[in-house]
Amino acid sequence: MLSLVAVVLTGLLLGVRHAADPDHVIAVTTIVARQRSFWRAARVGALWGVGHTATLCLVGGVILGLKLTIPPRLGLGLEFVVALMLIALGVLNLVGRRHATPSPLRPMFVGMVHGLAGSAAIALLVLAAIDRPAWSAAYLLVFGAGTIAGMMLVTGLIALPSLYAGAHMPAMERWLRLASGAASLAFGLVMAHQIGVVDGLFGANPQWDPH
Repeated sequence: MLSLVAVVLTGLLLGVRHAADPDHVIAVTTIVARQRSFWRAARVGALWGVGHTATLCLVGGVILGLKLTIPPRLGLGLEFVVALMLIALGVLNLVGRRHATPSPLRPMFVGMVHGLAGSAAIALLVLAAIDRPAWSAAYLLVFGAGTIAGMMLVTGLIALPSLYAGAHMPAMERWLRLASGAASLAFGLVMAHQIGVVDGLFGANPQWDPH
């Protein structure tokens, strides 16, 4: 029983920490930069977390249940999709209308893409560390719950500078939006180069290290 509790607590804490991964934070920043309240920003985080958890549990559950082996090229390919998404989000923020409000489906879709890319790595790590299927499933669920809670907190905090600028320095609000777009574009390009060239996605011997 104590071992199960340890698995659950570990999954919850790591899920909260997972929400703060740089690519996650940069992606949601491009959306949160347009929000006008702390709670709307937190809702963006919740929607991202729901999308992330849905694909994590679905794809990760299949990998755990069938004990699948993920080829390095497939693992890198899923991560490369995240890089392309960051590039697209950056461009949208740089060229988008100032007061345009993103669709509520955007953060959920972004979370689903992140979940798809991360599910293989997370499931393989769980498979290597936990040998009981029920415990593995419990870990995925609480990891997802921790990610939702963590991302709600992260997006709420990220929104504070934008909210302050909107209330006191309207001109700076635009620069914050452009800065988030530029950061997402730059990070996506660096990530794409790392995955495609350095890690060898487009080469003969791809090297994928699930983490």
